[in-house]
Amino acid sequence: MPKLDRFKLQSAQRLRAAMTDEERILWRHLWRIPVEGAHFRKQASVGIYFPDFMSHRLKLIIEVDGAHHSFDGQQRRDEVRTKWFETQGYRVIRFWNHEVKNELDSVLDTIYAAVEERKLHLRPER
Repeated sequence: MPKLDRFKLQSAQRLRAAMTDEERILWRHLWRIPVEGAHFRKQASVGIYFPDFMSHRLKLIIEVDGAHHSFDGQQRRDEVRTKWFETQGYRVIRFWNHEVKNELDSVLDTIYAAVEERKLHLRPER
C-alpha cells in the first residue's frame, strides 16, 4: 500500500479531529461490535476519499450524513463517491445524523448484519 503524501495525511488528521457529535457516538460503539475481523478505522484514505468509518478487511464503509447531504449537489457527489467505492469492492452504508442519535440500536444492528454478511464473502470456498 503506498504511503500517504503529506497533504492526504494532514487532511485525514483534520477530519478525525473535526468529527461530528453523531460520528463520535457511532465511533464509541463500533469497536464494541463483537465480530472477529470487524476492525473499523475512522477517516482512513481510500483512493481520493476519506469515508467516515471503514473496515479494509471487510471492505465495508459507513457514512454518517448531516442535513447538507440532502441538497441536490451533495446528493450527486455522494452518489459518485458511493459508486466509486463500489467499483473498488466496498459496500457503503449510510445513516442520517438523527438515526445515530435517536435509533442507535437499530443502526448498530444494521452494521452488525452487514459485518456478518461481508465476512461470508471472505471465507474461502471449500
